[in-house]
Amino acid sequence: MTADRTGPVVRTPHGAVRGRYEKGVAVFRGIPYAAPPVGPRRFRPPEPPEPWDGVRDAGAFGPTAPKPPYSEAFAQYLSDPEIAGDDCLNLNVWTPEPAPGAGLPVLVWLHGGALTRGSSAVAVYDGSTFARDGVVCVSINYRLGVEGYGLFPDAPPNPGLHDQLVALRWVHEAIGAFGGDPDRITLCGQSAGAISTGALLAAPQTSGLIRRAVLQSGPPEASDRDKVRRMVRRMASRLKIPATAEAFAAVDRDVLLRTQAEVGRLSSPVLGGPAFGIVVDGLLVPRDPLEALIDGDAAPGVELLMGWTRDEYRLWLVPGGLLEHVDRLGPVALAGAMARCRAGHEVPRGYRALNPGAGTAEIVGQMVTDHLLRVPLQRLADSRPGAAYLYEFAWPSGLPALGACHALELGFVFDSGEIPESKKLAGEGAPQELSDAMHAAWVRFAETGDPGWEAWDPSHPVRVFGEGDPYTAYGPRDAEFALWSTATTVPEPAPAADFRAPGAELAAAVRRLRRSVGARRR
Repeated sequence: MTADRTGPVVRTPHGAVRGRYEKGVAVFRGIPYAAPPVGPRRFRPPEPPEPWDGVRDAGAFGPTAPKPPYSEAFAQYLSDPEIAGDDCLNLNVWTPEPAPGAGLPVLVWLHGGALTRGSSAVAVYDGSTFARDGVVCVSINYRLGVEGYGLFPDAPPNPGLHDQLVALRWVHEAIGAFGGDPDRITLCGQSAGAISTGALLAAPQTSGLIRRAVLQSGPPEASDRDKVRRMVRRMASRLKIPATAEAFAAVDRDVLLRTQAEVGRLSSPVLGGPAFGIVVDGLLVPRDPLEALIDGDAAPGVELLMGWTRDEYRLWLVPGGLLEHVDRLGPVALAGAMARCRAGHEVPRGYRALNPGAGTAEIVGQMVTDHLLRVPLQRLADSRPGAAYLYEFAWPSGLPALGACHALELGFVFDSGEIPESKKLAGEGAPQELSDAMHAAWVRFAETGDPGWEAWDPSHPVRVFGEGDPYTAYGPRDAEFALWSTATTVPEPAPAADFRAPGAELAAAVRRLRRSVGARRR
């Protein structure tokens, strides 16, 4: 590392970059780790960037991946800056000591956003607080939506996941020059970023690259290929083009993004619907990531920190008034949730008994959250006793009806609760003591592999971050999880046209729910 009067200079594998000193740490933004995914590289795996001569300025965030904006209902809670430009495969580094040999732990952040939105430029993800506390923090951009996760007959699947793999390899090769230890990399993500973290943990190509991992509100999973294909085919139908990468590449990008947003309007964990996702591809994702990790076929010895928020579903249902709408739908919404989870009637009955007085939306939301998120994470923890730590975030937002919703913990993990972008979701008055405790746990995990409470064992310890001091609860959701271990699994809902097939009633309920919610959103 060298420095001049404008900032520190570090040499990367492709050329030197000049950063800035801010808040007492060095930050380098917008460093390319792969070539711009345009022209013949569009819809293809990433390629190395062109090396550069001289010193490249790394003072500003680089371009973000193409994405549609959030709807007005969600934009009031979530910030998602858009930075124009083709060179969107870039990353940022915050470090307390930009010099080789410091040997500091490294945290690599994968943002969420349903694989269709988000970026490393979101202000809540400011890595300076980790650098302040002795952890080198790296945040990356990767391709999103149809360009990152579309499934085509004439292009390889999962290019967005390949972007993340290439970025992780870049970190392993380059981070020593920024003061990081390439053998102490913690891969960390939230929501879609956590799902991506799980897929990378299970990928054979990451062996030796990841020492620890954090999965926040997202389990390792592979999406159904037909579900992803339906997303692409519906877009192709609206665009009146073949469902091929070649045809999609010829469409104006703004038109493509508008069409993607229209087709994905009803995609959510509660409502289901076609959506983009990581698929089994026989190469980077050779099998379902969760099953590979549970079987011990992948990431042996990698320590895990995993968890969820108490009211994940409220971010999915509160915007636009959908929470009250699902409550009014009553039995239709419950039938839709049963179809979504392929559960028999004993599951909602059990949730009713465990949550007397709860409305339909709460029953539906907690059922779907447990089925899709919490139960898989506990299964993974069960397979790694002594090497997994679980938490629940339970502090309620100061904004009406949000509770401890999806993504609310992010301002606490990054200790960025005082910035306006965090207050959009948390409201005023977020307790600094809770930020101090939660951020310190993540720092400690990156440093030592121990966040500060008991590792997972048969007593099922879960660290609860809520109002008051954090505490450890033992088996706080065991009763709900037990419902799934004994539940009857029903067949997949039948196609709409076949009303004689088993499960047609549930399929019809799901369709009525989606139509009703869609009308409300319009």
